[in-house]
Amino acid sequence: MSLAIEDLKKAVRGDVVNDQKTRAIYSEDASIFHLQPACVVSPKDTADLQSLVRYAHEHRADMSLTARAAGTDMSGGPLTTSVVVDFLKYFNKTLEVNDAGWARAQPGAYYRDFEKATLAKGWLLPCYTASRELNTVGGMVANNSGGEQSLTYGKTNRYAREIEMVLDDGSLFRFKKLTRAELEQVKSEHTRAGDIHRHIEQLIAQHQEKIAKAKPAVSKDSTGYALWDVWDRKADTFDLTQIIVGSQGTLGLISEIDFSLVRPKKNSQMLVIFLHRRDMQKLGHLVNAILAHKPESFESYDDHTFLILLKVLPSMLKRLGATIFSLGWKFLPEMRSVLTGGIPKLVLLAQFTSDDAHEARVQAEKARDDLASFHVQTHLTKDASESEKYWVIRRESFNLLRSHVHGKLTAPFIDDLSVLPEKLPEFLPKLYAILDEYDITYTIAGHVGDGNFHIIPLVDFSRPDLAQIFHDLSEKVYDLTFSFGGSMSGEHNDGLIRTPFLEKMYGRDIVALFEETKNIFDPLTIFNPHKKVNFKPELAILKSGKSA
Repeated sequence: MSLAIEDLKKAVRGDVVNDQKTRAIYSEDASIFHLQPACVVSPKDTADLQSLVRYAHEHRADMSLTARAAGTDMSGGPLTTSVVVDFLKYFNKTLEVNDAGWARAQPGAYYRDFEKATLAKGWLLPCYTASRELNTVGGMVANNSGGEQSLTYGKTNRYAREIEMVLDDGSLFRFKKLTRAELEQVKSEHTRAGDIHRHIEQLIAQHQEKIAKAKPAVSKDSTGYALWDVWDRKADTFDLTQIIVGSQGTLGLISEIDFSLVRPKKNSQMLVIFLHRRDMQKLGHLVNAILAHKPESFESYDDHTFLILLKVLPSMLKRLGATIFSLGWKFLPEMRSVLTGGIPKLVLLAQFTSDDAHEARVQAEKARDDLASFHVQTHLTKDASESEKYWVIRRESFNLLRSHVHGKLTAPFIDDLSVLPEKLPEFLPKLYAILDEYDITYTIAGHVGDGNFHIIPLVDFSRPDLAQIFHDLSEKVYDLTFSFGGSMSGEHNDGLIRTPFLEKMYGRDIVALFEETKNIFDPLTIFNPHKKVNFKPELAILKSGKSA
């Protein structure tokens, strides 16, 4: 790619860096891929961001723009061979937290800092992820992220109420839910935003039945463009934030986000359920029994996670503030479970919340009592400290694996499956059977209440058969998932890893509508090309240097 770095430096006031060290840092995220960019640009402000897009518009044959913040994406979404637009350096502020229950932030604001600001006023953005200490709010919007509270509160698309975005001509528009009168006003304007609203409305109107049928029958999905959520026919509202959220920067560059917030409950009580292999056929009915009691969160991790945990125990002890002498007490329920039935095949964490501590405890006790007929081992945590142990295991297992299992790397490539919970008793044994055909170590954790599971293999990237394993396992696991009416991504999105499988999931007609959506927003392919649509296999370069 012939990119005139010196000319680009004159076009923006921010930093333009192309030294080898910087390019190497930005060549990877948390995915399995490695792509080295031509340079990294850190715009100073929104006006500078607009200047950058205008420059790209004029030099489109030589460059594209790929947004990036914390680099925690597991799909290869922010990787490119052209220009990385870094939002972490200058677009990193929480701008306002309003007493009315909303907050405004820049995309490079770390969620952990954003949460401190909202909690200071008694509010919470409940779609936070397991990587809440590492990711940014812009990444959450890009992927339509969800986490442990999504069972009750939904994902990011429910909370991104306004999105300010730079469009392909460098113009700026604030997208939000529009009434019919507001939509007609925007459509009447001779602007890029007016063009986009006119053409997307026409696309949805022409294909509304086909689009409605394409919506995955799961509670969590981050694949494709969510065209089915734009037009609310009953209310006659039109909301393009619903396809911008989850678009991975392929439609424009976001400069600000307004989030709706919720009041968090003051007290919680966790019910832990240990399932052994003999109990797994009960899982679907057991999940539904727990869901009837409306837990705020319903999470899980498997026996592979537990075994890997033993290998990274020193780090876990440090995280828990424990010593070897207190270890036995902290893991007493697990020890009892192992002694009575072996290592649990699956550990379920149901968290009940209320503003009243006694009510939260009663909810958990009722749920526990309803499980008596299932004859499974349960445990009510004694306090918040004990509950935190389980949350650390669940939330930080991926980061612990990345940091402490030497000689192997985490390989998220079938990492975000989602099926209806009632299908889990039949689905999970078939999934394990496929995984066990291969000589790989893996863990399964996830949001069991949503039927959303994260499979994280640990592999040696020097293996000569690695690319073939990735290909074969992806084909088999996704075919299984689709046969159950599921989604290949509940919250991690498509990027380089799943874009090639979108046609297998949706069919050619719907993918063609995704392509048309991309073309309406970005006809010159300025923004993050080859993600979501028009995939190029030659971009799928593994961290080993081999082609996937």
